[in-house]
Amino acid sequence: MKHYLKTLEETIRNHWELPAVADYCGQTFTYGELAENVESIHIFFEKIGIVKGDKIAICARNSARWAISFYAVNTYETVVVPLLADFHPDSIVNLVNHSESVVLFTDAEIWNNLDSQAMPALKAVVNVGDFSLLWSCDGSVAEAWNKRYEFLGEKHPDGFNPEDVNYPSDNFDDLAIINYTSGTSGDPKGVMLTYGAMSDIDEFSNAHFPNTPGQTMVSMLPLAHMYGLAIEFLHPNVDGVTVYFLGKAPSPTTLLAAMKEIKPYMVITVPLVMEKVYSGSIKPALAKLKIPLAIPIVNNLIYRKVRNKIMAAFGGNVGCFIMGGAPLKPEVEKCFKRMRLPFTVGYGMTEACPLLGYEWWTRFVPGSCGKAVHELRIDSEDPQHIPGEIQARGANITIGYFKNPEANENAFTQDGWLRTGDLGIIDKNGNVFIRGRIKSMILTASGQNIYPEELEAVLSNNPFVAESLVVERGGRLIALVYPEIPEDTDPKTIENLPDEIADLANESLPKYSQIAKVEIVDKPFEKTPKMSIKRYLYK
Repeated sequence: MKHYLKTLEETIRNHWELPAVADYCGQTFTYGELAENVESIHIFFEKIGIVKGDKIAICARNSARWAISFYAVNTYETVVVPLLADFHPDSIVNLVNHSESVVLFTDAEIWNNLDSQAMPALKAVVNVGDFSLLWSCDGSVAEAWNKRYEFLGEKHPDGFNPEDVNYPSDNFDDLAIINYTSGTSGDPKGVMLTYGAMSDIDEFSNAHFPNTPGQTMVSMLPLAHMYGLAIEFLHPNVDGVTVYFLGKAPSPTTLLAAMKEIKPYMVITVPLVMEKVYSGSIKPALAKLKIPLAIPIVNNLIYRKVRNKIMAAFGGNVGCFIMGGAPLKPEVEKCFKRMRLPFTVGYGMTEACPLLGYEWWTRFVPGSCGKAVHELRIDSEDPQHIPGEIQARGANITIGYFKNPEANENAFTQDGWLRTGDLGIIDKNGNVFIRGRIKSMILTASGQNIYPEELEAVLSNNPFVAESLVVERGGRLIALVYPEIPEDTDPKTIENLPDEIADLANESLPKYSQIAKVEIVDKPFEKTPKMSIKRYLYK
């Protein structure tokens, strides 16, 4: 297995002048400039006594300097602690302390809401926006940061050159990242991932969706999560792909403008983004063409035309849309398949760095989340037909949770497989189908297992349902629905909507899982950064 940092080293040496990371409509850094910035930060670490294994947190919006900060920490063999910029200030303080971080890279706006005295282990706080120093524990630390380029010149009197780049690659078993799955203040679950786990996922990615120097990528997912960090940034960037960062979550207009200009070779996203593309562009266009769509030859021509327009809107170079974090609505999935849009839906979790399931779009089976990246098994007497917990094993799996023995004890089976907490089956061809979360499963009085996610997939087939969530109350199944109602909808239809949604869903549901009532909610459900609904808020 090749180390991803050795790949990065070779890319820097061979493509010194190639753009490496850039802020969309902002500054661009070549691989040479990236490497020089990384080296200057290494010198700063050395001057203030930072050593291998120390923890360094990054809590900021996506940006080119976020990427440089990550590489600086990662290649120095200190442990990167990425924290979501949207965490509450109290959570950020708690996680900086829990992780034992000694340096914090952050945004000025975030730092303004933090208290340095509440984080006693910190030596320095660096502004990711412009690499200025926001705070230091004493004057010597400030001097080390402000004079880092002066020290760089002393260390490399002939200039910092490609041959000076040398990153460690004998550390596969060493801790590289602590990735917190939430900002809660109880017992934080900091997922520990090694350099070997990161290298394993990079190797898998190269084998299944390779890239080449000079290609481009748009980064829209949070870098503080493994999906965005490993698949949207690291995998392409260490191979010479220029990654453009959009910063804050973009509006659809900004996103498509960036796609047209940057022309990415691949789009890494979540289903919600593509569902918005479907509901905002594709569905209205097809609705106007009901009669022509009934004619097979015309039908094919129209779908091909719509597909070409979508591909052009994303820059025209996309080889595949890779989605993860949640299932894709069946209605949308069916349309995308009919259009032959190159898309696939994968399966992953932070603990797997993050991939567990994947398949290339031409072999992807609708409703599934691909095939096992390494080893998956179903804890069931009949894994092909009776859902059981999905359990995983492989070189990409976490070594445990940082300072959380209780979570570690519950995370693995006695024979060493990771408990995912997901329920699913694997068909005879190896395709993985997720049925829901163990914690979400509803056990009825008659002993039937109800998987809310399956009912929600049925509800989503209704054109008036934008989002849904099924809960159990008093032994009855209640569907909470955030509707999507066109402006010209008849008032009587709106009045009868809850009953109509329930009746339509129940037509295709067995009696034991019938929806007893539909309740309309007036705003979208609160979601995690991976765009999964926070179910615990709606019990």
